[in-house]
Amino acid sequence: MKFSLLALLYAALPLSVIAQVVEPAMPKAPEPIESILRLQLFLDGKLFGPGKVDGRPGEFTTKALKRYQKANGMPETEIDAHSLDLSSHVELYTTYAIRPEDLKFIGEVPGKPSLQSKKKYLPYDSLLEFLTERFHTSPELIEYLNSPMKMSALKPGDSVKVPNVAEPFQIELLEPLPGLPEVPEFTARVIKIDTKEKLLGLYDGEKLLASIPITPGSGHLATPPGNWKIVGIVQLPTFRWDAGVLNYGVRTSTFFELPIGPNNPVGIMWIGLNRAGIGIHGTNQPQTIGRSASHGCMRTANWDVIRLSKMITKGLPVIIEGPKPTPRPVVVAAKKTPATPAASVAAPPPSEKKWFQFWKKK
Repeated sequence: MKFSLLALLYAALPLSVIAQVVEPAMPKAPEPIESILRLQLFLDGKLFGPGKVDGRPGEFTTKALKRYQKANGMPETEIDAHSLDLSSHVELYTTYAIRPEDLKFIGEVPGKPSLQSKKKYLPYDSLLEFLTERFHTSPELIEYLNSPMKMSALKPGDSVKVPNVAEPFQIELLEPLPGLPEVPEFTARVIKIDTKEKLLGLYDGEKLLASIPITPGSGHLATPPGNWKIVGIVQLPTFRWDAGVLNYGVRTSTFFELPIGPNNPVGIMWIGLNRAGIGIHGTNQPQTIGRSASHGCMRTANWDVIRLSKMITKGLPVIIEGPKPTPRPVVVAAKKTPATPAASVAAPPPSEKKWFQFWKKK
């Protein structure tokens, strides 16, 4: 009798473990676990970002919890053992009515930079994307909460159930700001970034004020460790898309200037450091934060970077810790072997010539 590998594996496991494998306690995605959603809403409101607020356990929810606990003199625990008072978050959900004016932030977003550069604005590609960013969540959760309503058919006047975040991201309040003022009250603050942990922390002296997940660079394009400082900020930035810069850190003459908008590759905010081409910025892909790689910068969700920008000042130190960029392999061009003149090739002996002809026939 033949047994499958899975059957052999189950035979070796205790019954309690098999039960856990077959019947996991966690509901199927994207159904939220309300205790985790309540915790995420609390942490997100304190700017200890759990990533997207979706009611699912994960790496960044755990890291946000432990950082918040440590910052407030509490023992660090796992999610299921915390003792935070979450009574202020009684209402987990709220409703949002789609407004006619929301439609001006929705439109077509071409996939190629060459086509994006011809537009005046890079909007959300759907009202669903607009809602996920506004309420710091995932499209799967909004679709689940509003089933069987079709999110692709949303229109002004429709009411949608969404997570009750403390500070919704309001794209309509943003306008281009070309500079960052100096704020005397923030001079003792410092940003510390751990690229291994994929976390950005804002400190005032020794006090951790905020912590948000980031996507740093890696490999040849790793975010450069060192001591830097903030030299400027641009709200609603344009983006110079240059394949040479993105892949090799070298400017070329072939590039595309991409317009402002939430689907700009650097999102709605660029915080530049005194290292050319390196900054903290938003993103057009908040669902991938911490789960992909950037081209050397520190990418975070638009809803996090806009709140962070209100807590910093020009000249703020930025300490980056993590691995250095790995050197690119040096490719040495092979030396060309000069071709042997045809006249110098001796004719094979008669016997060899006959064998060569025989082999050719075969």
